[in-house]
Amino acid sequence: MERRTFWKALAGIPLALGLAPRVIAAQAESMKAVEELQKNWKALLADGAKVPSATEPVKLTKEEWKTRLPGQSYEVLREEGTERPGSSPLNNEKRQGVFTCAGCDLPVFTSAMKYESGTGWPSFFAAIPGAFGTSTDHKILYPRTEYHCIRCGGHHGHIFDDGPAPTGKRYCNNGVALKFIPKTGKA
Repeated sequence: MERRTFWKALAGIPLALGLAPRVIAAQAESMKAVEELQKNWKALLADGAKVPSATEPVKLTKEEWKTRLPGQSYEVLREEGTERPGSSPLNNEKRQGVFTCAGCDLPVFTSAMKYESGTGWPSFFAAIPGAFGTSTDHKILYPRTEYHCIRCGGHHGHIFDDGPAPTGKRYCNNGVALKFIPKTGKA
């Protein structure tokens, strides 16, 4: 048997066994769960938390940003730097709650969207809808999708297509660009 014929036959086995419709149904169900997470993210807010609006932009001068943000946060959020992998305590954050932009407090992720990617940076498979804008960056010559806070323009990280199902996305976020507000605490 020719190698090409063998691989074509092998590729047809899941369909012949009726597995493809089940896999597709499971993926659709998983995507519905992600959509529910994105829709109901406010359930993970701390009691009494006030949520800034993404439509209220934060525009500060370079000096105002330097005063507002600690050095490493300024470097990442305003100068598009990258923190050292493994340096963020948020890598190990396991409590329920909401991650906000360290520059303007806009909620951007929930704890339910976080997963351990093994990269050394906090990673998420989905974001709160409307939290980020994207652009293409060529800083390492290879095009990457950079994402930034829609409210203050702060750089958070890059989106990669090697995340877990069902989104397949990995929002690789600098920990210094985030604040964490636990569900159990007061805002």
